[in-house]
Order: sequence, then C-alpha cells, then structure tokens
Amino acid sequence: MSTEAVRSHIAVDLGKTNCRVRLDAGRASTEVRGHGFPGLAAEGGAELAIAAIAPLVASLGAEQLARVTELAIGAAGADSDRDAARRAAERARELWGFGVAIASDVLTAHIGAFDGAAGTVLIAGTGAVAFEVGDDGSARRSDGWGPWLGDEGSGRWIGQAGLVAALRAADGRGPRTALEEDAASIAGDLVGLPRAIMGGGDVARALASFAPVVLANARGGDQVAQGIVDAAIDHLAAAAASVATPGSPVSVIGGLTDDPEFLRRLLDELGRRHLSPRRPSGSSLDGAAILAARRDLPHERYAIRV
Repeated sequence: MSTEAVRSHIAVDLGKTNCRVRLDAGRASTEVRGHGFPGLAAEGGAELAIAAIAPLVASLGAEQLARVTELAIGAAGADSDRDAARRAAERARELWGFGVAIASDVLTAHIGAFDGAAGTVLIAGTGAVAFEVGDDGSARRSDGWGPWLGDEGSGRWIGQAGLVAALRAADGRGPRTALEEDAASIAGDLVGLPRAIMGGGDVARALASFAPVVLANARGGDQVAQGIVDAAIDHLAAAAASVATPGSPVSVIGGLTDDPEFLRRLLDELGRRHLSPRRPSGSSLDGAAILAARRDLPHERYAIRV
C-alpha cells in the first residue's frame, strides 16, 4: 500500500493531567497516553507542550507517521496565551513536517460533544466552564476563570466547600457534619489539613479530590453536604443558561458526570431552565480529530493553523 493510499490524521488532547494522542487511518486507530503539562499560559508552556506530545507521536512509528497529513491539538491554556499556542504549533510543524492546528481544549471538547455543530458544552470537572458556539461561528463563554476567581460548581469548588464546612463545624462556627471526620482522615487530624492540601504541586486538584466524599455524604443524607451539592448544581446550570439560547442543546462533560445522581440532577436543572440536555457525541480527543480533518467548522476562526 502506498503512503497516499490512506490519509491519516493525529489528534491530541493535551490537558494538565494527561496527554492522549490518537492516530486515525481510515477505520483504524491507535491511541497512546502520557503525562500532561501545566498549560500553555505557564512559563515555557509551548516547550512543555511539545515535550509532552513528542514522545507519544514518536511511539506511533515512522511508517505510520509517513501517512499523516495533519495534526490537531486541543491544549489547556491555548485561549489564554495564543502566542504560546502558535509557538507550539510551529515547533510541531518543524518536527514532523505535516500541517498543524492548535486550539483550546475547551474548543475541541465542544467540537467533539457536538460533532462539529453548534450548541453549548458545559464542562464540569476539576474546573467549570460553559462554552457556546453558534451556527455563524460566534462564541460565548461563562466562567472558566480558574480555581481562585471562578470555576463555581466544579469539583474543586465542591471539595473546597466541603473542607471549609468541616473546619467550620470543628470550630463551632457551623453546623455539625459527617464531613468533619472525613476531612480529618486526610492528614490524621484537622490541624494538619491545610498543609496536606496546600503542600502539593496542584492545589486545585487536591481540593477536587474531596468532591467525591461530599457527593457520597450528600447521598447519605448529610444536610451540609446536600446544601453544597445543591449550590454546585445551581452554579453550573446558571453558567450554561447565561450563554445558551433557551431551547438550545447543552451537552455536559467532565469528571462530575461520572456520578450518576449528580448528573441526573444537573440535567433536570438544565431542563428547568428551558435548555435541552443531550448526550455528547464524542470527547475532546474526537474533537481534535474532527479539527484535523475539516476546515469548514463554525469553530475554525478560533483555531491556529500552521
């Protein structure tokens, strides 16, 4: 078979925790995974992005790479530092020789969720953001302002609210909650909790790791935990409603959707706000693959191609 016989694309989903690389050649695909990076907005972000992607691409093999015509990257921070995004794309082009497209991982998540069509995606993971793209390519975003200024209703927000409630209960400043004992178990006692949470390299993720505990306690009837979950659902639905047109489709993705009860309640709340929840068609990696293969998307103006 000649190298022109099967047109191949490489899709990259580059987040802060993981990097996924998939080569699509006709109906066949090969996926490899590795570590993520701090984000393109971080110091040296472009170089760190290539350092995360390059070994995974190389592992696909020279014979496979010879058939590739385009590589598309959905990368954390691409919308915050477009200069760094362009440097990363140009470096990838220098390394491999084929066309490169790069965009925010939020954009590729939207493309994947709607198979390149218009709609609103609500990302509810460690962070939280609602992103709407219209048929004409216009885009609006709500929240996604990071762990200290926003991301309300996210896993980080839920986990942090749960830990705060536990400390308030221990001090006598708030109502008693089963979260107090769960929080103490993180460091052996509550005195060591701040160091246990703040001492690592990713505070937001450490806070988010307590979110499943809050969700479990809410299901178990703890009123404090239930109040936190109620507020999180309200925040997330409000973000989606602030950008989505009434009656328009909304797809919810992210780690919080792994909790069936939380997802059911969130979808119900979106419906009460006159939105139309729908299952996502695919993932952010699927979105990057679509971006690699097509240039007629309403999202095209937000991508950088070299």
